[in-house]
Amino acid sequence: MAETPRSARSGEIWILGAGGRIGSAVTAHLAAQGLEPVLVGRESGGDRLRKTAADLGTRAVVADGVDGIAAEITRQRPAVVFNGIGDYAQTATVLARACMPGGHYLDLAADLTAVPRLLDLHQEAEQAGSTLVTGAGFGVLATEAVVIKLCEDRPVPADVRVDALASVSLSAGVVGAAFAASMIDMFTTGGRRYTDGRMAPARLGADPQHLTLPDGQRAKSAGAPTAELLAAHRASNAPSVTVTTGMAPTSPAVRALAPLAGRLLSIEALRRFALERTAKARMKETPAPRRYSWGHAVATWPDGTRREGWLRADDGMDYTASVAAAVAGNLARGEGRPGAHTPGALFGAGLAEQAGGQFLID
Repeated sequence: MAETPRSARSGEIWILGAGGRIGSAVTAHLAAQGLEPVLVGRESGGDRLRKTAADLGTRAVVADGVDGIAAEITRQRPAVVFNGIGDYAQTATVLARACMPGGHYLDLAADLTAVPRLLDLHQEAEQAGSTLVTGAGFGVLATEAVVIKLCEDRPVPADVRVDALASVSLSAGVVGAAFAASMIDMFTTGGRRYTDGRMAPARLGADPQHLTLPDGQRAKSAGAPTAELLAAHRASNAPSVTVTTGMAPTSPAVRALAPLAGRLLSIEALRRFALERTAKARMKETPAPRRYSWGHAVATWPDGTRREGWLRADDGMDYTASVAAAVAGNLARGEGRPGAHTPGALFGAGLAEQAGGQFLID
């Protein structure tokens, strides 16, 4: 059989991390759209993955390690690759480059290491005719979309603040390495904000907020190094931008100890120990703390004009799966644009509604 040309595409959408909560939900969303999800996982769970794929009427690809998966992407040439395996600072650029030329890529990164690295591939992706999307979940899109709505057809604001308030139900099980790493890295990185148009360090847990939500419930949040900050700055061009998240420490005691914890966890041996212990910690099944997840933004202009907006979504994990499926489906239908983008920058604020969110704009 003749070898498939490198530029040819199978039309398939590969789901990396298909056995997880979000991966399985993305698969279901895509199948409901009549698209072709292919389940991708490790050899250790290969038999289970193949059975699941057969039950769904699709197929499975089994490969171990990021390099093994990248090799299969290069060989089989799927149209779209969804990266749901985490550790995006290490996996994203390798897998995105394997999709080029002509293939498209998306992931759920929401940190200030992985997201800028993928966006730095913009020119390379343009030349390859590939579309790369990072932050294709509740975190980044939920706040980015609100900023886009507040700033459309208006001059550049002087100041923007965004608040990411996900409400997530948890299943019983272990924390896992990906989530453990994100929590530890929050302490080692510390906070960030934009001042005079430049990203600058800030104290983790700075700018604490006690917000009354549109449905009357209350939520706490504080500053953390999340990619919502970068996306809000790119969407608004505001010289002053701050971000808070419900994932950040809000108690005064933890905020006071955060700098010391960050210095200790920066020691590689201590980081490895903390990561191993945290990843193995068991979680109880926990209902979502609130009925809705919320993305929130406030923009203020030099003349004192102030606008506020909210995006209402359901469970943050479920909404993330819906966003990722919407982005993957759009890319599979050729609706993207070559280059590297955050989701709102590529598809506009309407993507948040396409995924099931609802705007409440001041």
